[in-house]
Amino acid sequence: MSGHSKWATTKHKKAIIDSRRAKSFAKLIKNIEVAARMGGPDLAGNPGLELAVTKAKKTSVPNDNIDRAIKRGAGLTGEAIDYTEIMYEARGPQGSALLIECLTDNKNRAASEVRLAISRNGGTIADPGSVSYLFTRKGVVNLPKNGLSEDDVLMAVLEAGAEEVKDNGDTWEIHSEPADLQAIRDALKDADIEYDTDEAEFVPSMQVQLDVDGAKKFMKLVDALEDLDDVQNVYTNADMSEDVQAALEAE
Repeated sequence: MSGHSKWATTKHKKAIIDSRRAKSFAKLIKNIEVAARMGGPDLAGNPGLELAVTKAKKTSVPNDNIDRAIKRGAGLTGEAIDYTEIMYEARGPQGSALLIECLTDNKNRAASEVRLAISRNGGTIADPGSVSYLFTRKGVVNLPKNGLSEDDVLMAVLEAGAEEVKDNGDTWEIHSEPADLQAIRDALKDADIEYDTDEAEFVPSMQVQLDVDGAKKFMKLVDALEDLDDVQNVYTNADMSEDVQAALEAE
């Protein structure tokens, strides 16, 4: 799930790693197919494809799988690849908000499965626009602190377009305009600073604090959504205190 590193930390500790990894691979492969379909199979001339391939390799997707996905997407295998992007809006426990980003070759299936997952796990589908206004599209880069101060990070990325650097405990989170993501990556590379993730994400303008019961229900809802093949990302304004996080991890 995107939107907050605390959630990711807790979910990784609770996840069945092999299952999650397989789902992650499938979603990364789909991104490669779409990028190749839109801009062709040449990485040098298709920045979107180069980025999708870089992310897949960073997650240890096998090279053979990547090569096949590029060929499929570019139409070199005779297979038709036609995905549609859809965004669903939902409400979760305690007034939390969710944006569910789908990439699908069957809109009816995606709609049915997303609605079912939401209704069966304590959420409600929201009207278009009633949730999305709470989020802004931003470039988000997460990197381990590794002794780096906020000033160290700012000095490296400020001229590349960074808007702010947030303290997330063990990591720094850099926000920028999505168009500045590549410049941020290049600046970090030039400064010999390693980063974990870099994505264009929907960042909430305000956060909703959940208690332990709300957090449990919320994670069940997100797990159900992320298990769907058509769901690429789930963004949220839900947050939890360190005490709530500790209570979840203790179970």
